[in-house]
Amino acid sequence: MESKKYLEEQSMQRPPLFESDGFIYWKNIFETYVKSKDIDLWHVITYVYFPPIQNNPEIKKDEIVPFDKQSDGPKKLAKNNDAKMLIYNALPHLLVQQYEQFTIPEEESIDNAFARFNTIITSLKVLDEGFSSKNYVRKFLRALHPKWRAKVTAIEESKDLSTLSLDELIGNLKVYKVIIKKDSEMVKGKREQSRSLALKAKKNLVMKKVRLPIVKTNNMLWP
Repeated sequence: MESKKYLEEQSMQRPPLFESDGFIYWKNIFETYVKSKDIDLWHVITYVYFPPIQNNPEIKKDEIVPFDKQSDGPKKLAKNNDAKMLIYNALPHLLVQQYEQFTIPEEESIDNAFARFNTIITSLKVLDEGFSSKNYVRKFLRALHPKWRAKVTAIEESKDLSTLSLDELIGNLKVYKVIIKKDSEMVKGKREQSRSLALKAKKNLVMKKVRLPIVKTNNMLWP
């Protein structure tokens, strides 16, 4: 009984673990958990730093103090560290491994694959484990199914991957996907047209073969 109570208390103290398959649900639970602990921590996570509010006499309104002008350094640092620790505890320990093993199945759309990939790299950035933009582009290209091999080769030969952004890459792949789909539909239409013509020709040939020959009887009448 005591051990069960201890585990329940531990689970209440630990933030909900990140789940990539249910990101929206996890985000809502995580936000509620953080706000229940300390509302200021949610500001840190949302704005990347703790944004203190003060009154601006010139405009007579409250405004956020920029990071570089905040005077309460110890408090700011403590809040940032607390927020970072919450994220560390919420994210799985194998997050980097998820990035390294990221693959895109043949049937998955580019939009869905990008959404999964973006969730991983965003989490890595929060933990200061971010890779370079060039690394993201190369990783996404290598994660594509082999059916994309020709396009991947073309991009690697024609683009400077050190300056190519991930958003630009995704846009390029989506345009290529539309072109491939149109070409496929065109080829399919031509095949169906050829098949229809072949069937029509075959039908005409059969009709000619089954047509009865005309037999001349020299006007003879049979009794």
